[in-house]
Amino acid sequence: MSTIVRPYGDTTGDGMVQLSFTLPVPADKRAEGAALQLAGKMGLDPAMVVHSRAMGDGYTFFVVYGRVQHLVDLGKVRRLRRKLVVVGACIGTDAHTVGIDAILNVKGIAGEKGLEYYRELRVVNLGAQVSVPDLVERARAEKADAVLVSQVVTQRDAHLHNTREMSAAFREALPAARRPLLVVGGPRFDERDAAGLGVDRIFGRGTTPREVASYLVHAVLPARAVAA
Repeated sequence: MSTIVRPYGDTTGDGMVQLSFTLPVPADKRAEGAALQLAGKMGLDPAMVVHSRAMGDGYTFFVVYGRVQHLVDLGKVRRLRRKLVVVGACIGTDAHTVGIDAILNVKGIAGEKGLEYYRELRVVNLGAQVSVPDLVERARAEKADAVLVSQVVTQRDAHLHNTREMSAAFREALPAARRPLLVVGGPRFDERDAAGLGVDRIFGRGTTPREVASYLVHAVLPARAVAA
């Protein structure tokens, strides 16, 4: 059986795909032209607008159908063959769990489900005021692939001190091959400071669960996945 496949629409291997999107333009012929232009830039050739509908004042929703030339090599698809384990907490004296709960809890935020909703993830939410040693030990016991820490308290740069203490503790406790991804978030972090704080990624204000999930999958799989 070939591991090279192409999308299927009407006949095997015809490369036909359907996608939908919204453009901030009024619903008219120019809007349809803009939709086709976008589809062409995405690699659909030929493409056709099969559905369009006004979405309020100045917005139009489109469904576009067209052919792509791209092939997919199933032999290069990688998977973890188990659930990705995420441990989350607020460390130190920080008792503000709204941020970490919005990312982890199934109810999520603003209508977007949290990481607990994803069946491919196993989430362990330790809550507030977790000590760094306890976090390291629990992450080790759970064989965590990633550790998510929320820090809202910033007096005297507590969020920075706590993050550095956490990253140093993980480096001391676990070899690099077994060390989980270290991710921190909070309203006062600068996302450019990850390397200086010893973590893999920083998320700032307004981050959604979907953004965190996408990062975790793309960061964890290359290091720990196996061929499908």
